[in-house]
Amino acid sequence: MKIAMMARNANLYSHQRLKEAAEKRGHELHIINTLRCYMNIASRRPEMYYNGEKLEGFDAVIPRIGASITFYGLAVLRQFEMMGVYPLNESVAIGRSRDKLRSMQLLARDGIGLPVTTFAHDPKQTEEVLALAGGAPLVIKLLEGTQGLGVVLADTDRSAKSVIEAFRATNTNILIQEFIKEAGGTDIRALVVGGKVIAAMKRTGAEGEFRSNLHRGGSAAVIKLTPEERSTAIRSAKSMGLQVCGVDMLRANHGAVVMEVNSSPGLEGVENATGIDIAGKIIEHLEKVAKPGATKTRGKG
Repeated sequence: MKIAMMARNANLYSHQRLKEAAEKRGHELHIINTLRCYMNIASRRPEMYYNGEKLEGFDAVIPRIGASITFYGLAVLRQFEMMGVYPLNESVAIGRSRDKLRSMQLLARDGIGLPVTTFAHDPKQTEEVLALAGGAPLVIKLLEGTQGLGVVLADTDRSAKSVIEAFRATNTNILIQEFIKEAGGTDIRALVVGGKVIAAMKRTGAEGEFRSNLHRGGSAAVIKLTPEERSTAIRSAKSMGLQVCGVDMLRANHGAVVMEVNSSPGLEGVENATGIDIAGKIIEHLEKVAKPGATKTRGKG
């Protein structure tokens, strides 16, 4: 197969591993800088150009779209879809998962466990919103934040109110969630490929840090999921319509709750923690499902 990978930095571990895995299995993989693509949106013959050359003859596309370029990245991916190139994750599904509010609403609709989550626009309703979320301690998240940035833990109602008012003053949309204290700064990342959990790791935050992101000083270890956690991860991926994703969960007293579904999961932490060849499994899945013009919108909403 001739595969395109949309990625801005060809040297990242995940991108190198996917390229290695594809070439090892006899495929041709081209890493394409998403922002250097330009397109001709024609009804009969949609075209895409890259560095002055027309892109054609691709069988599949692997989108690795950075959060800061989601809008343009999805436009490029949609154009590939219009050209009949099979996407590993389709544009609609990535759009769902990138919007924290939309993804939370869709997961709630499908009965998937979530932390108590509230959202409001009017600053006058701050106290009601805090009460609705169960009072301090609370986690306040920017809707557009990624990788643990824009996430604040407020220990008291007073500090929560101050943080919310500060964010509102900058005209920023925020989610307010209960703080799952029993998780103890640890979360679970389950990697779902083609409707199966192929690997899972436990991420623990650095000393005194409630966020467990690995590049914020967290550490990773292999973990065995309970059947409930496995089912939650698979249902979350299905709800978003993603074929490959990382589902972040916390172990709460009332079972697994989903924090986020990541449509471009990093492979380094999970491959090192588990020793599983995840890049190989992703390419293997792509071989099974990639057919020209077989793009169909998975999931609803």
